Amino acid sequence: MRSGARIPYRARKALTTITNTQLPGPQLQLRHTWELSAFCRKAIRELLDGAFDGDFTDTDFDHALGGLHAIITDGDVVIGHAAVVARSIVHDGRAYRVGYVEAVATDPERQRQGLGDRVMSAVEAVIDGAYDFGVLGASEAGLRLYRAHGWTPFTGRLSAMTPDGVIETADDSVHVYGRSAPVSGQLICDWRSGELW
Repeated sequence: MRSGARIPYRARKALTTITNTQLPGPQLQLRHTWELSAFCRKAIRELLDGAFDGDFTDTDFDHALGGLHAIITDGDVVIGHAAVVARSIVHDGRAYRVGYVEAVATDPERQRQGLGDRVMSAVEAVIDGAYDFGVLGASEAGLRLYRAHGWTPFTGRLSAMTPDGVIETADDSVHVYGRSAPVSGQLICDWRSGELW
């Protein structure tokens, strides 16, 4: 940020609340990928492997890099994580800058302690302050959490821009977040390796 640039009050308040390390118990930090040490990246990956029971691929992890990470630690152990990365999504012919949520997980032994709520609140503050709206591919396990946070199922058609043109991705489902988030019509995501949504 440029010297002298002002952060809007709402964003300042959210970030102060999110990153306050003076509170007792597990600590939440908001960090960009470039700020993560090799140790922290490894700890996040181990958390994701455990939370997804070994069904979290290298490509899935790559999708979570390059943006902001909400990380909850208890001592030097990572017990909660969510990332928000920038993606270009087209809705009904107009391109939007979207905060795409990836790699949401809590330590399986620490579930039902509000850790999911904390990481989701952190990435939602980022989405509110930096993106047109939010999108995530919701797993069955996460539906209750996402809906409690105001994420809405997208009921329209899903497609992806590929090297061969736009293709339908009818087997996928996503949720959207934010005041301007569309809930119907057609969403087209940008191309990437692995899971498109």
